Amino acid sequence: MSESDIQIEERFLSDWSGLKIGRPCEVHRPRTTEEVSELVRRCRDEGLSITVQGGMTGVAGGAVPSEGDVVINLERMNAIEDVDALEGVMQVQAGATLQQVQEAATAAGWMFAVDLGARGSCHIGGNAATNAGGIRVIRYGTMRDSVLGVEAVLPDGSVVSSLTRLVKNSTGFDPRFLFVGTEGTLGIITRLTLRLHPPMGQAAAAWVVASEFEALPRLLRSLKRTLGSALCAFEFMSGRYVRTACRLTGAKAPVQVEGAWHVLIEAAGTAGQPMEEALHEALTHAIETGELDDCAVAASEAHREAFWRIREAIPEVLTHLKPAATLDIGLPWARTGEYLKAVDAELHARLPEAEHLFLGHLGDNNLHLISGPVDEAGVHVVDEIAYRALRGCGGTVSAEHGVGRLKKAYLSVSRSPGEIELMRRLKQALDPTSVLNPGRIID
Repeated sequence: MSESDIQIEERFLSDWSGLKIGRPCEVHRPRTTEEVSELVRRCRDEGLSITVQGGMTGVAGGAVPSEGDVVINLERMNAIEDVDALEGVMQVQAGATLQQVQEAATAAGWMFAVDLGARGSCHIGGNAATNAGGIRVIRYGTMRDSVLGVEAVLPDGSVVSSLTRLVKNSTGFDPRFLFVGTEGTLGIITRLTLRLHPPMGQAAAAWVVASEFEALPRLLRSLKRTLGSALCAFEFMSGRYVRTACRLTGAKAPVQVEGAWHVLIEAAGTAGQPMEEALHEALTHAIETGELDDCAVAASEAHREAFWRIREAIPEVLTHLKPAATLDIGLPWARTGEYLKAVDAELHARLPEAEHLFLGHLGDNNLHLISGPVDEAGVHVVDEIAYRALRGCGGTVSAEHGVGRLKKAYLSVSRSPGEIELMRRLKQALDPTSVLNPGRIID
């Protein structure tokens, strides 16, 4: 049997969003799918609501329990069950951290492609439940593209095991798409089979600066044409973010130019295929044509890691600006520059005492906004400004963090009435009494 914690620890009450709603009546940390199944069946029979938890690194409030919930935290289901070193397929329990998965893949001579700054804490099951993206989506896709099969516990306690190892399987409905990206509302993912990739060769990295945001998508288009699939990261940051991150971490800015926009670029071919020359040539051309103000190419692995240290300073930035509003938006390249200018101007006009920092993964249409410090009313102001400007842009209120509780009110910005009604019908069909993660995504 799983164990219920008599003393409910504070860590089970909130995720990285900072949202707190209530205290659960029980917290369980099962070790097997059978234990999860038994817990779900009991909760259904007793009319209890379940909050599913992983590494608690979400920022949409999805793992935050309501008063009286039963929490099922999967941290003890963390085994790497099998690695097929011949074919590059791994089977894992949902509570394994992303870093565990990456290290097991590396030990077998392969690579797990999804990568996030929270790799040491986030769970692979939670990554799948929210369809996490990260820094390599431009090359390898989102979590959905790395999941071959899942095992999940349904709201009635029954278990669906679809742990296929096949890339191609056209035999009817694919169960994994009921659970990947649906945030635990249709079933609890307990095990997964994952697709691995050959390890990348030595990465070449560069840091570039541009005065105008519009130069960034033009540069990205050029790099996609010249570097092809070797391009694996294109991380943009506002100048204010870079200056804040450097100040908080003690890092030195790679380029001593007060540019409005900075980009960390990384390219990697196969093992033994150097990319420095190709990347340098592409950037030299961009500077000569006036697209960029300046650039620096990493001269060593330590230099490359120093670039990433600035990009991954988000925990320090969030701590500095706490309490902060954090948004995870997606929209087409052609609309991004115009959107940023409008939102930035209105944020500074209405919340002049706060800092407003932008960064993101331009290659997969994803930008993040951090505004803080702001009180609860300020968070609503940030949401109102950012989501109102997004409506009609063909964008999304959540590119990779999920809807959870905090973005539910803005779902109509991203989804049509027909799509939302389909979500409701699926939830009603599989979970008519709303046992699993009620109040997330839709009511």
